[in-house]
Amino acid sequence: MKNMEKVIKATRDFVAPYRVTNGKKFRLKDCDPADTAHFKSEDKSHAKELLQDGIELLASLQDMLYAQDRWALLLIFQAMDAAGKDGAIKHVMSGINPQGCEVTSFKAPGPIELDHDYMWRSNICVPERGRIGIFNRSYYEEVLVARVHPEVIQHQKIPAHLVTKNIWSQRYEDISNFEQYLSCNGVMTRKFYLNLSKDEQKRRFLERVDNPDKNWKFSASDAKERAFWKDYMEAYEDMIRNTATDYAPWYVVPADNKWFSRLVVGAAIIEALASMKVSYPKVDKAKLKELEETKKMLLAEK
Repeated sequence: MKNMEKVIKATRDFVAPYRVTNGKKFRLKDCDPADTAHFKSEDKSHAKELLQDGIELLASLQDMLYAQDRWALLLIFQAMDAAGKDGAIKHVMSGINPQGCEVTSFKAPGPIELDHDYMWRSNICVPERGRIGIFNRSYYEEVLVARVHPEVIQHQKIPAHLVTKNIWSQRYEDISNFEQYLSCNGVMTRKFYLNLSKDEQKRRFLERVDNPDKNWKFSASDAKERAFWKDYMEAYEDMIRNTATDYAPWYVVPADNKWFSRLVVGAAIIEALASMKVSYPKVDKAKLKELEETKKMLLAEK
């Protein structure tokens, strides 16, 4: 246990520079998408070893979370296309018991969803106690895509007089209140913005075009969104500035190097689970006596 505590402390220190709990002074320009902390390119293999160690620790903590059945953990991933959300989820969560984890990917809302408030479809997917829920995109699209493309709001059937110039500040407040509500009910929320540079996105798009095995990943519409890059960066910065809190912090993860972004994400999840002080439930004396009697019975069998 002492060794685990040492690892968790090191993990907490490692992710601290990427955690945002108070967005008032946050500026996206101060965050380098190519940052790799003290790691250099030749340390890539060592970083992967550390990630594997983290995955094993994460599996142990998740097993205790499931057994304790008191907390739930909600992980939210937001990013520009090709930032590596799918890969981060796949690699970091590779050691997790599927029974205790569920991934929800939010696409453009359909007719049924548009007949509800914008938080409805996310609310019904919040993880139950003892489990980890992962949102691949989320209700934050409603202050990102909807802000960059205002026509999205026109399709949401909201009464026209409610769509005012204050709609974004109102949504920030609603989202923060929702996340505080979750926190007060034992659902811990951790949010990740995978901070990808425009040049690296271009490189990854070209790789998807040139590599037949990755052609399926390419979408022309994703590439067209690059024309709105500046608008998206402003929307992301404003989003983080207005919704970063102690109970639901943002992690601005450098995403130009996938091996490093996965290390940061894994460390942040370990830190979150460790802060819950999860443990296996202790049984009472009556249960211990029952176990002992069962053991005697089994050993007495011929």
